[in-house]
Amino acid sequence: MLYRPDAFERLTDARWSERRVRRAIGEIVDDADTAYSEADFWPADDWDAWGSSRPLKTLYVGAAGVVWGLDRLRARGYAAPRLDLARATQRALEAWRERPGVLTALDLPEPAHASLLMGEAGILTVLWQLDPERGIADDLHAHVRANAGNVAHDVMWGAPGTMLAALAMLGWTKENRWERAWRESASALLEARDVDGLWTQHLSGEVYRGLGPVRGAVGNVLALLQGEELLQPGKRDQLRQETNGLLARTAVVEDGLANWPGAEGHDLVAGDRQIRVQWDCGAPGIVASTAAFLDEELLLAGAELTWRAGPHGDEKGSSLCHGTAGNGYALLATFQRTQDERWLTRARRFAVHALDQVQRARLRRGRGRYSLWTGDLGVALFAADCLEAKSAYPIMESWD
Repeated sequence: MLYRPDAFERLTDARWSERRVRRAIGEIVDDADTAYSEADFWPADDWDAWGSSRPLKTLYVGAAGVVWGLDRLRARGYAAPRLDLARATQRALEAWRERPGVLTALDLPEPAHASLLMGEAGILTVLWQLDPERGIADDLHAHVRANAGNVAHDVMWGAPGTMLAALAMLGWTKENRWERAWRESASALLEARDVDGLWTQHLSGEVYRGLGPVRGAVGNVLALLQGEELLQPGKRDQLRQETNGLLARTAVVEDGLANWPGAEGHDLVAGDRQIRVQWDCGAPGIVASTAAFLDEELLLAGAELTWRAGPHGDEKGSSLCHGTAGNGYALLATFQRTQDERWLTRARRFAVHALDQVQRARLRRGRGRYSLWTGDLGVALFAADCLEAKSAYPIMESWD
């Protein structure tokens, strides 16, 4: 069994409508505008806030991520948030420095506070986009360099994440220091890579060799290939070839469908008895992250599994990280690779369903869920990409 059907729900029959999708994006933005407060930022979902000091500030589930999503939707012409986004991000930075910390019950990799998704680096990158000030860039540069030696070889905590910030800053500023910082991190990351194309992680008492985009090989390779012009040509080709090989040998294939476990040597059935089919773990994230170079037969097998499984049920919901929108990026990326309109149609059906899930959850909760990776803003960005018929997974592939 490659997935558990009872974890998914029937796909909506509602048709794709550009007007309806634009209206739903606007509703998400309006709700976020209304829910913000200067003192507490946005109400935090209990799952997002577990083990972390409130209000939440980070790029992954906190204020920085919400602001970034709002700003990108504004820049792309989908909404006009009334909130002073630069001020909100400055407040998030001040709050972080007054009371930093996420997942404090866990043994975190050092320097944990420098990370892109869970630390100060992400907040600073968003603030620089909104208010490009030299001191912000200097602080961010120090975090990128400090994080080059992080023992976590993943996007969540380690150098692969802060490499994404360094590459963005290089593009925005053209300053050579960002190229040097990126190369320093890339060199450390490549040196830590095992001979078979994986990275061995020693985190929170666990030893594993992850496959996915957040805590594993395809995320690291994506971060390296985002800066492929800074790599030697032979290294680019080697990364693509070897990553193809490791995904071929770790795939679980049945009847033309494919899924992947969370880590090399693990079963599809995890310790909690779930079989994950989501962006952060399983076929959707593998396909979305490697669509540019993955063997086409394997790409289509993973994308087809994602489509047949359908949208996630209420437990996972609509989100980018582990919900319907994140899975939809596998379909959108497959369209971008193959130019087969069937995949764009399928991605858009997932977008309509995810937006309906946002609305249903808002009615149940009495408010939205305010987070980039686990909340409503990520869904809005996926819907916007479906409108433009392009695949650009937020932060991992694009800061625009």
